[in-house]
Amino acid sequence: MSPLLTVNKLKVQFATRSSFATAVNDFSLSIEAGESVGLVGESGCGKTTTGLAIMRLLPGNGKIVDGNVVLDGVDLATLSEKEMQRYRGKSVALIPQDPMSSLNPTTKIGRQIGEGLRIHDGATDADARKRALEVLDMVEMPRPVERLNQYPFELSGGLRQRVIIAMGLVCSPKLLIADEPTTALDVTIQAQILDIIDRLRSELNMGLLLITHDMGVIAGRTDRVVVMYGGEKAESASTTELFESMRHPYTQALLASMPNLENTTKHELASIAGMPPDLTKTIVGCPFAPRCAHAQDRCRIEDPALTTEGSHSYACFYPVNGPEPIVLRGDARVAAVRSKTEIIRVNELVKEFPIKAGVIRHKTGAVHAVSNVSFSISEGETFGLVGESGCGKTTVGRMLVGIESLTSGQIFFDDKLVSEKGHKTSREDYRQRQMMFQDPYSSLNPRMKVNDIIGEPLLVQRQGSKADRQHRVYELLDIVGLNRLSADRYPHEFSGGQRQRIGLARALALNPRLIVADEPVSALDVSVQAQILNLMKNLQELHTLSYVFISHDLAVVYYMADSIAVMYLGKFVEIGDAESVFRRPVHPYTQGLLDSVPVPDPLEARRKRGVQVRGELPSSINPPSGCRFRTRCPRAQELCANVEPPMMDYGDRHQAACHFPLRTPVSISR
Repeated sequence: MSPLLTVNKLKVQFATRSSFATAVNDFSLSIEAGESVGLVGESGCGKTTTGLAIMRLLPGNGKIVDGNVVLDGVDLATLSEKEMQRYRGKSVALIPQDPMSSLNPTTKIGRQIGEGLRIHDGATDADARKRALEVLDMVEMPRPVERLNQYPFELSGGLRQRVIIAMGLVCSPKLLIADEPTTALDVTIQAQILDIIDRLRSELNMGLLLITHDMGVIAGRTDRVVVMYGGEKAESASTTELFESMRHPYTQALLASMPNLENTTKHELASIAGMPPDLTKTIVGCPFAPRCAHAQDRCRIEDPALTTEGSHSYACFYPVNGPEPIVLRGDARVAAVRSKTEIIRVNELVKEFPIKAGVIRHKTGAVHAVSNVSFSISEGETFGLVGESGCGKTTVGRMLVGIESLTSGQIFFDDKLVSEKGHKTSREDYRQRQMMFQDPYSSLNPRMKVNDIIGEPLLVQRQGSKADRQHRVYELLDIVGLNRLSADRYPHEFSGGQRQRIGLARALALNPRLIVADEPVSALDVSVQAQILNLMKNLQELHTLSYVFISHDLAVVYYMADSIAVMYLGKFVEIGDAESVFRRPVHPYTQGLLDSVPVPDPLEARRKRGVQVRGELPSSINPPSGCRFRTRCPRAQELCANVEPPMMDYGDRHQAACHFPLRTPVSISR
């Protein structure tokens, strides 16, 4: 039997002002009914363009110039737009990367889901609504009847992603294309969404093309993997074979760039030097040659053809044989043991945001963002703050640098109280504590050149002359690995990783002692992520920096942090040394987070399925009584609803708050 989908020698070009960019070149793949195929690579390698070409949803300047896209015997590439409309959504459906921008904010969920059925099958509103309820139930939507009448902005990111999947499934397509379906989600919600897609694929015998840059997601969720680079196929094999005996140096480098909780040693990440090729220019030789450690003269003048070994194919003259051996390039914890001088101490921090209503805007309630948390950070230490979106991590970080005021509690910096009411924060105080924001684009002024963006803190703080400030800007660009010519360019002219370097340079401008890094690598490819993480560690070593590293990615936090606090709905549920918390977790929530982390090992990834935290985070306006985690906890009993668990000591500065912990405590802390 023929495959469900066959893409043969696909070539896609985009018209630019001066030339054509070949985004996909001579690319082929196939997908069987019920099979999951992963398409992996960095941003700009052609993954999303391939998916859009299959759907015939390329932007106006994009065009399929060669090749075939045959779905169930029909060549979609040759259809007119009117003919394609009969297949799009009916035979092949797309789960886009950003559910919020893909949903109509003015239309209720039920109507949006049923739209495909009304268009393709001529269903009545009643029948479409009935089917919408069925597919919401299929994607495990909590309270599905209620959701039909809600708008997208009333749902969390995880629930919106469920809506997008339901929209894709409403017409029972034969092929589902999932383009980075979980990139912006917490690990717990990501695991739930991927489980749903897996289950539905099996039940409906549906083909799946899973597009992602995350090798961990690929390992546990696909049958075969295709690796793309520079718009071309670099390697293709079964998932198990690819991870055990990869042949292309690019595949090897992608895997080596990932922080991995399974590693027993915190070694420096192997980042990929340079950037993907400029597709507007003619590529001579192997596209990966300029970044490849194995490249030789032949690679720079001749493009390697695909070599096939059984079901394994790769395009490389000098192939590797399996994952890169772990080389200890540096001790990831040097800075932490160098000094134990306390730099910041937080006592019983509370932040509540009032909810106001009515004409006179009287208070009707409060969002309990942070509820009584305490911790301290030593000089040169990285303090990791972990938890799902909405747990209060960012609010804590903003209070530490003075962006957000406190409802109650105390913050001491260098044994000096800097948070009391009426306290006038001095310029020196602000200089010592800086913020590195999550989105490196929206946090940079698009109308300012990099020179002014980095130099602005120096100007505001009246540091030095104009010449001194210019010299400092160039020095900072050197420190973060950017060319000095970058100073005269605007943020939109840089990649995501380069923009994050600019944000880091700005944070370093005033020689701070503490940097709060709020999800600094969550939107980056694994290769660029490795560069930024290694850079942050090197700068910490050179300048004795202290970091508060906020993230929902536990593998990244484990790589960076010396001590870790796990936060849930405004409270710390576990805190301690990074090794102790990750290797010997006490709280069921911590264990659930760890079980949800994608592992770049097919066998281990499949073993961990189905054991993660389930459900959605409760409202912080009216948090559950007793233990706040009890509504999602598999170990919860009646005591958990009536009594808030105290912090208990588990030795080695490791504490947790749980009535039914995974280990026996030493004593009650307080």
